[in-house]
Parts: sequence; C-alpha cells; structure tokens
Amino acid sequence: MTFYEQRAQRTKAFQEDRFGMFIHWGIYAIPARHEWVRSLEQISNEDYQQFFDEFNPVHYNPAEWAALAKKAGMKYAVLTTKHHDGFCLFDSQYTDYKATNTPAGRDLVREYVDAFRAAGIKIGFYYSLIDWHHPDYPAYGDAIHPMRENEAYKDRPENFDNYVEYLHNQVRELCTNYGQIDVMWFDFSYDDMEGEKWQATKLIEMLRELQPTCIIDNRLGQTNKDEALLAEPPFYSGDFYSPEQIIPSQGVTDALGRPVPWECCMTLNDNWGYVAKDKNYKTAQNVVHMLVECVSKGGNLLINVGPNAKGEIPKETVAVLQEVGEWMHNNSDSIYGCGRADLPKPEWGRYTQRGNKIYAHIFERGTAAFRFDDLQGKVKKARLLMDGSELQLFEPWYSRYQPGAFVDLGTADLPESMGTVVELELK
Repeated sequence: MTFYEQRAQRTKAFQEDRFGMFIHWGIYAIPARHEWVRSLEQISNEDYQQFFDEFNPVHYNPAEWAALAKKAGMKYAVLTTKHHDGFCLFDSQYTDYKATNTPAGRDLVREYVDAFRAAGIKIGFYYSLIDWHHPDYPAYGDAIHPMRENEAYKDRPENFDNYVEYLHNQVRELCTNYGQIDVMWFDFSYDDMEGEKWQATKLIEMLRELQPTCIIDNRLGQTNKDEALLAEPPFYSGDFYSPEQIIPSQGVTDALGRPVPWECCMTLNDNWGYVAKDKNYKTAQNVVHMLVECVSKGGNLLINVGPNAKGEIPKETVAVLQEVGEWMHNNSDSIYGCGRADLPKPEWGRYTQRGNKIYAHIFERGTAAFRFDDLQGKVKKARLLMDGSELQLFEPWYSRYQPGAFVDLGTADLPESMGTVVELELK
C-alpha cells in the first residue's frame, strides 16, 4: 500500500468528523498575558517558577469541557499536554516539572482523557517539540528561547541528544499510558530545528507501533516548506496539513494535484492561551461560516478554547460554542462526512456534499428565489435542513436569463441568520 493510500485509510474518520476543540492550557494561564509570555518577556526559569508554585485549578472539571464540546457538535479534542514552557499536565516520570508536583497534585491529562472518552469524543494530544525549561534545550542564540540574549547562558553546556531522548520518552508515555489516542499534534519546527533534528523518523516509527490508528500532524517539519505536499513526502510529514489562523483559498492538494487531508486551527479570540484582557471573540456566526468554508474545501476546523488558571473555560467562549451547538443540532448533516461539491462557489454562500446530497449553505439573502447553478433538471427533492420541511422546486419566468434549480424560501429574512441550509437530493 502506498503512503497516499495509507494516509487516506488512517484519516477516513478524521475527515468525517470535521469539527474539533483545541485546548491550550498550562501555568501561563496565571500571568494571563500570552501562552508565549516566557519568550515575549524573556522570563527566566527562576522568575517563572512562581506560576508553577501557584498552579491550583480548583474549578477544573473536564467533564464540563467535554459537555461543551459535545454540545457544540465537536467530534474530537486536542489538549496541550506540554507547551513550549516545558510544563507537563501529565505525570511524566522523566521530569519534576509537572502538574502532580504543583498544588493541583494530580495528572490532569488523565482526567481529560477519561472525561472526553466518556462523552464519546475522540482524544488528541498536543505536544511541543520545544522546551524552554529543559537544561539541554538550546538557549543562548536561539530564535525564540527566553534566554536567547542572556550572556549567562552563552557558555552553558548543552547535550541536545539528551533532550531528544527526553522528548521521545515523553511521547512514549503519552502513547502508552492513556489507551487509544486518536490524534498526535506536534508543534513546531523552525530554523534548523526540524525533521531529523528531532530524530523524526525514529519518533514516528515508535508512534506507529504504539498507536497504529493515531493520525499525526505535519509539524515535525516546517509548515512553510510544505514537505507534506510533495508527491513523495518524507516519512515524518504526517497525515494531515495544519494551516494556522488561515483557511486555504482552494483547499489543500499535493504536487500531483491530489487532495491532502487538512485542518485549520483557529483561535476564538486573538490568543491561544488564556489572556485576561482579550475580549475580541469571534461570533457564533463567524465560527459556523469558517466551519462551512473548511468543509466546502475538504478540510476540518479545530477551534480553540483557553481555560483560565482556575480551570474554567471563559463564559464568552461557552456562550459562543453553545450557540454554534444550536446551529449544529439542526444542520450537522451538512458537516459530518461531507466535503467539497463539484460546483462553482455560489454568490450567496457555499456548498458541501455527501454522496447524492448537496447542501446549499445560504449566508446572504439575495433577490427573488434562490438559484442553484448547474443543477437544472438534476434535483429530485429539496428540503430545509433545520426542520426537514419540503421546499418546492420550480422554474420561474426569469430562469430564461440564467437557468438552474430554483427554490423560494418564502420569507424576507433567512430562516436561520447564521446560515440557512437547503438539502438538495440529486436524481
């Protein structure tokens, strides 16, 4: 079986799920200024230690997080088990820099896994390849390390092989101690810190052995080099492409024009981790439109939540995702298992398709009836997806100017303002 066929087989369920929750959480939620606060403010291990000593998420209840994800219509979740600051939410035997040694006093990843699995949501682990706490990770002169300009680190002895062994050991723990893992989300490569610098082939071989059905993102290599899009990508290039904060204009294909599984990861406000002052939240309508756009181009949407230091998802986030969930309750048939339709993008919205059913996502109220180009004489039945009610197909007199299949929603406003979906069953 070719790499292309193997990847298609591994990602089949992933490409049916379409919608997931990203969870960025760690001790950076205490300063609440950015998940990169250590790098941005060049904070030393010693000064950052106060947040480790204080970390006590007294309201952490991952069952509530899972309930919110399920309500929103999300099928999988990805949690930051370790971010760039090196702090581990799991009980790793290879470090003392972990949640079990904070006032929290327990394995927070274990609780996440148990809660989300009980809710029927697939389990994903984010793991940072970078580690600003580990003594053998390059510091002085590195592009992003907090101590990159600190002369005291200039001649510090470092053994990068020791760090790579540490990285591999922790990934082995994550792949061994928590049952079936559905997604492994590595982050990220930069400059010469990429590919075999991480002993990436060896890492993936281990992961494939321990978790043969797990799918892996493409960030063991640099995303801007697009290795995953080569006709013959490197072994470590992963199973799906991971554009960040941007939806590709035409979806994602490889050098031979073949579709590549992909997932857009997107913040709900302007930051990944909890930032107390960041109230610039996207609306539920924004999220629905992004989700539809991703699916219409053959991709997934991984939308982020950033819990606070007490372990609570901000109320603004909860409100948005609950509203998204109401839309998904009515219209999820147009998302799950769907992909691009072989039709030009309509002026009023987008199409998605599953089998012989095309879903017209109407975002804007145009003039007169709605016209579905290139579908004249091809539609057997039309219905409003939100309630299953029939919509009559007809041919208005003005169809002489531009033919197509036509329906009239019968209202001045759209029945669902966030996006009205018409299901078109083809003959």
